[in-house]
Amino acid sequence: MLTQNELKYYSSLKQKKYRQKESKFIVEGKRLVEEALKSKYKCEIVIMSQSFADKNKQPGFSKPQRTEIINDKNYQKLTDTKSPQGISAVMLMFPAVLEISSDEKLIIALENISDPGNVGTIIRTCDWFGVRSIIISPGSVDLYNPKVIRSTMGSLFHINIFEPDDFYDDLLRLKKKGMKILCSDMDGKNIFTYKGKGNKVLVMSNEAHGPTETALKLSDDIVTIPKQGNAESLNVASAAAVMIAQLTR
Repeated sequence: MLTQNELKYYSSLKQKKYRQKESKFIVEGKRLVEEALKSKYKCEIVIMSQSFADKNKQPGFSKPQRTEIINDKNYQKLTDTKSPQGISAVMLMFPAVLEISSDEKLIIALENISDPGNVGTIIRTCDWFGVRSIIISPGSVDLYNPKVIRSTMGSLFHINIFEPDDFYDDLLRLKKKGMKILCSDMDGKNIFTYKGKGNKVLVMSNEAHGPTETALKLSDDIVTIPKQGNAESLNVASAAAVMIAQLTR
């Protein structure tokens, strides 16, 4: 039985400061919970609403874990969605130690990207194109923000994502390992004709402010998507999709 103190504790994980303090996060929705339970992340508990449990007598989890059923009113305290599916899992964050395999041809680095939908979409795009590792700067949105998790559509659990304390130090370490640092910006080499060889790190930055001076100084090349129409700019998630598609051809 889930106690009121436990319910209050798990509900606090909706806030970033408590997620960071406890190194735990909430995954909500049947499909996302199933993806989480199949992943390398450890699950502390699965919590279901009574109405969900009544409709799903055997959820079919891939491995056993503590499972509790609570009334629908109490379940609302766990969620930030208006019409929740009725199932959540509390997962333990994975240690963010940057370990990159030497055969990774492309790594994506996200610098100061604040919109959760954009970050989630980029993670999903990386999963689609087979990019196995992403680095996210401390100035970006919290990786475990519920909106980020939902917008990844489960891809969060398929690839390696790192949130280093020193984003630029990790870029430098990858550069010293022989990886070429590419920085996306408005003025740069045409991504469609870019001929750079070797393994690469593509830095995508905040679309309002562009890449920082530190990122530009670390870069071996600056690349861009040439403009042909009248739009002022491309959404960073859209730009990332175009560049990732080109670089993984």
